[in-house]
Amino acid sequence: MEIRQDSVLCTLGYVDPQTRLAFTAGHCRASGSVSDNQGNMIGAQGSFRDNTPDGTVVTANHQITDWQVIHLTSEVMINNVLPNGNVLVTDPSVLPLAGMPVCHFGVVTGESCGTIESANNGWFTMASGVVSKKGDSGGPVYTTMPDGRTVLIGIFNSTWGVLPAAVTWQVASQQAREDTISAASASLPAPPVQP
Repeated sequence: MEIRQDSVLCTLGYVDPQTRLAFTAGHCRASGSVSDNQGNMIGAQGSFRDNTPDGTVVTANHQITDWQVIHLTSEVMINNVLPNGNVLVTDPSVLPLAGMPVCHFGVVTGESCGTIESANNGWFTMASGVVSKKGDSGGPVYTTMPDGRTVLIGIFNSTWGVLPAAVTWQVASQQAREDTISAASASLPAPPVQP
């Protein structure tokens, strides 16, 4: 799904049908409201992390985070079906590995497939056919398992040099859960002080 935050065009990466939370790239964030390609508000920006380097050389030991949570409005019809008809699921046991076949969907380039070139510290690069253009950021990166499931393994970040890159779903979802728990704890009243 195409999403816009102010004038920033991005791709929605995943919608959790149980929590009504959606995910995209953290560098897509703007003033807070999120709309579809018709200008209809679909949700509000929630927690995010983005330490994507700008103009610096990234090495395999860098930990890259780039995700954003979107709280969908109650009017939005939700699903976790990709444009190709496959249901996109999550599975914490499926981790990105070098050589793994993957596909990426972006609203500008559509679906493109290739393989993981290298898996690093919370992020990975892709080659052999995965393509991207501005606006594809935040889109899902997924692999098809032998049992036929289409499993989300990453949120698309950008192209670094000549290689498309994504942050791992496992790291992004874990950080999002931690930030949600921290935010909920911060909003609770402090316990009374004992005399």
